[in-house]
Amino acid sequence: MLAERGSAMATLYDRTVLPPEEPEPLHRMVEAMRTADGPATLLGPDDVKWELPAEAYRVLREVLEAMADGLAITVVPQHTRLTTQEAADMLGISRPTLVKLLGDGEIPYEQRGRHRRVLLTDVLDYQQRARVEQKKQLDDLVSEAAEHDLYTSTATPRPTR
Repeated sequence: MLAERGSAMATLYDRTVLPPEEPEPLHRMVEAMRTADGPATLLGPDDVKWELPAEAYRVLREVLEAMADGLAITVVPQHTRLTTQEAADMLGISRPTLVKLLGDGEIPYEQRGRHRRVLLTDVLDYQQRARVEQKKQLDDLVSEAAEHDLYTSTATPRPTR
């Protein structure tokens, strides 16, 4: 049945891990990881040790924290250089909207021939800037509403008939 849904769904299904029924061992592991100091090593089943890069250790800890909190985890690798469609999907906008952002200089890009490519770091930077700007605009709206006493004047609905 899963194969009938298409390869994208099968890939998502294959890459999703459900949390264990008993999360307590994960809670203890996460707590130990928070207080650990120095480089982390991974011990393989054949007793071979590998030193983990700091980025991999951070991701592993975040995965374990989420699973300990009862969340499922889906691992989806991302290229560091994205197509316009991949970048648009990541931002939750249409490709034409992304192309407009690129044209307006909101997100840097490179173009080889007819194809634009966007760096993942630039997409993430834009996403963070947009969130900060949205929060600022919302705070401004809340301040303006409070200044004009809109909360009390609209607290009681008016009859419509």
